Amino acid sequence: MKTTITCKMLTMACLIAVFGLAGCQKEDTAEKAGKKIDRAAENAEQRIDQAKEQAEKQIESAKESVTDKSQAAGEYADDTAITAKVKMAIANDPLLSASRIEVNTNKGVVTLNGTVNSESNIARAAELVKTQKGVMSVQNNLVVSIAPDKM
Repeated sequence: MKTTITCKMLTMACLIAVFGLAGCQKEDTAEKAGKKIDRAAENAEQRIDQAKEQAEKQIESAKESVTDKSQAAGEYADDTAITAKVKMAIANDPLLSASRIEVNTNKGVVTLNGTVNSESNIARAAELVKTQKGVMSVQNNLVVSIAPDKM
């Protein structure tokens, strides 16, 4: 029983010595912990700011992409409408309706390819196209076809 009491007292003395030495450290543990927390908070703020900037850049890039694609879709729809109007105007023109004219539109520039039966019809087709709404310019590649009986 004396050995058990001695062991307990020795254990208590060791614990008291450990606690006493822990309190005698040069730098206060609470101060160290506070500095570490401050550094961690600063690092977290920097990372949050970086992530925010990156997210803002990605959002701006996405907006630009959507805007570009919607503009392209609008241009395509406009080009399709212009092409339809030009084809209708040619079909309704008594001098051009029998001609073989292919119409393509890209960003408001109408390209005419094919054949007509006279030089005056080449000019007539170009003038007819220029009067259509939305046409920016005309690329006229029409040629006069020579009838087989005139050869």
